[in-house]
Amino acid sequence: MNTRVGVLVLAAAAVVSAGAAVAGVIGGDRRSIVVEAGVPAVGVGAAVLFAAAAAALALAAHRRSRLLETTRLTTRDTAASEHRRFLARLDHELKNPVTAIRVAVAASEADTPQLATIDAQTARLSRLVADLRKLSELQTSEVERSRVSVSALVTDVVDAVRDAHGREVAVTLPAAPWPLPDVVGDPDLLFVALFNVVANAAKYSEPSDVIEIRGDEKHGAVVLDVADTGRGIPADEIDAVFDELARGRNARDRAGSGLGLALVRTIVDRHGGEVTIASREGDGTRVRLALPAAG
Repeated sequence: MNTRVGVLVLAAAAVVSAGAAVAGVIGGDRRSIVVEAGVPAVGVGAAVLFAAAAAALALAAHRRSRLLETTRLTTRDTAASEHRRFLARLDHELKNPVTAIRVAVAASEADTPQLATIDAQTARLSRLVADLRKLSELQTSEVERSRVSVSALVTDVVDAVRDAHGREVAVTLPAAPWPLPDVVGDPDLLFVALFNVVANAAKYSEPSDVIEIRGDEKHGAVVLDVADTGRGIPADEIDAVFDELARGRNARDRAGSGLGLALVRTIVDRHGGEVTIASREGDGTRVRLALPAAG
C-alpha cells in the first residue's frame, strides 16, 4: 500500500510538471524548461517523505502488536502460575484432614451406615486430592520423550477398559499402505489420556451402545477418534467439559471427579497436540486426540 501511494505521488508530480512545461512552451517562455526540471524533484522528495512516514507508522504498529502479544502471554503465564499455586495449596490443605478422618474411621469399632458413608466420601475426597496433585504436577514437570507405538497404546487401553468396565471397543487402525506412525512422548501419560477418554465413553453409555476407536494420519499428526453412541453432552455444556471439576448435569449419576478430561487436555497439550470434542445429547460423543507424528 505504501509503494502504491508513493507511485501515485510521483505520477501526480510528473503530470503537474508536464503541464507546466507545455504551458511554458505555448506561452513562448523559455524559463518553463527550468520549471519542468524542478517539479519532479519536489514530487520525488514528497514520495520519499511519505514512504518514510508510512514506514514509521508500520514500525509503530508492529511494535504495538508485539507489545500486546507480550502482555497477553505474560497475563496467561501469570494466571497459569497462580492456578498452579492454588492447586498446590488446596492439595496441602485437604490432604492432612482427609487422611486423619480416614484413619479415625478405620480405627472405629462401630459398624454403622453413617461411618460407611463417611469412609466412602473421604475416599472420594482423597482421590480428588490425588488427581488435583497429579494435574498440578503435570502442568510443570518434565515430560519423558520416547517413541510410542500407537497400535500398542490402543491395544493396552482397550484391554484396560475391558477389565475395568467390561466393555468391548471396536478398533479401526489403518494397515495399508502403511500403519500409523509412532508418536513421541511419555507412554504412561499417553495411556492415561487415551484411557480416560475411552473409559468415559464406557461410563456414559449403555452396554448396548457402540464404542469405537478410529485412527488416521493427517498433516503430520496421528489422529485418534474415540466415538460412542451414548448419552452425549448438553450443547450448552460442551465448551466447559475440559475445565477442572466440570461435570455435566446428565452425568452426575456416575462416579467421577470431573478432572478426567482436564487431565486429558493437559497431557495432550504437554505433548504438543490438540484435543477436541463433538457431541449431541441423546446421540453420542466423539473426542479427537491429535498428536504430532514422530519424524
